[in-house]
Amino acid sequence: MTVAPRDGPTVVTGGAGAIGSSLVRALLDRGETVRVVDNLSAGRKEHLPASGGPERMELLVADLREPKAFEPAFTGAAAVWHLAANTDIRRGSADPKLDFEHGTLATYHVLEAARRHDVPRLLFASSSVVYGFAKVLPTPEEYGPMVPESLYGAAKLAGEAMCTAYAHSYGLRVHLFRFANVIGPGMTHGILIDFFEKLRRDPTRLEILGDGRQSKSYLRTEDCVAAMLVAAERATDRVNLFNLGTSDRITAREIGEKVVAAHGGRARMEYTGGDRGWVGDVPQTFLSIDRILALGWRPRYTSAQAIDRTIEEMVEARRCPP
Repeated sequence: MTVAPRDGPTVVTGGAGAIGSSLVRALLDRGETVRVVDNLSAGRKEHLPASGGPERMELLVADLREPKAFEPAFTGAAAVWHLAANTDIRRGSADPKLDFEHGTLATYHVLEAARRHDVPRLLFASSSVVYGFAKVLPTPEEYGPMVPESLYGAAKLAGEAMCTAYAHSYGLRVHLFRFANVIGPGMTHGILIDFFEKLRRDPTRLEILGDGRQSKSYLRTEDCVAAMLVAAERATDRVNLFNLGTSDRITAREIGEKVVAAHGGRARMEYTGGDRGWVGDVPQTFLSIDRILALGWRPRYTSAQAIDRTIEEMVEARRCPP
């Protein structure tokens, strides 16, 4: 899809992360000038494209908890993609202030910077976990009430609420994206990382948290970015809300079987028991994606294909035994 460059640069917070760096590449391919703001706690400089030159892409290493450190990047910006956040939901239960500071507070600072610098558009990376234990599957965007199970989910829901309030109070146009589980190159956590690390430590045994029946959708990074760009271009309401996922699910047990097979098929799978993997986990998630499909987007990969593709990449990168 060819789109003329916008007037003014685009800011991407968390732009050195797995999803953010893929988005940065896509924006550069569309002819945009990009300013990346990242504290590099999870993101990496090497994730960012080497091409483009400093006139096309800048990296500002800054913490979103410190507005004075990052606000200069918002000067003259045409849009802000706010992707920065704590990237590991499980860490929030051990450190309750983590998601408040890097989620709720950081989002407030980003919105304030956008307001002060008259940035007209803000696009926010939310999550499917805002729904909590949804009683309707697939879960549509209008589902409620939403009762998050994790502090991460609470921070994302608070961020959505602030975005909509700023949209109606100060004239921002906002896009809110509720992600399924996004996987691909550059991941730093998640079920595949967990499984590969466990088999690296003990090739004979794979521990799977819960009972293995947890069932979720998995979306490849490139599909996620493509969906966001379609919505950003074609959805023009004051507030635009989209679930982003696939039309299928896969269980933790099935993922375990695929990872064990990739490691030679010798490991036995063992389960810790219970219906969830960890505190704050939502074991059954499945998003309705009818709204984004209506705009003409389609995922290239099903959940199972996304898992297979990512396992192939991880085997190659880690040189796992056949």
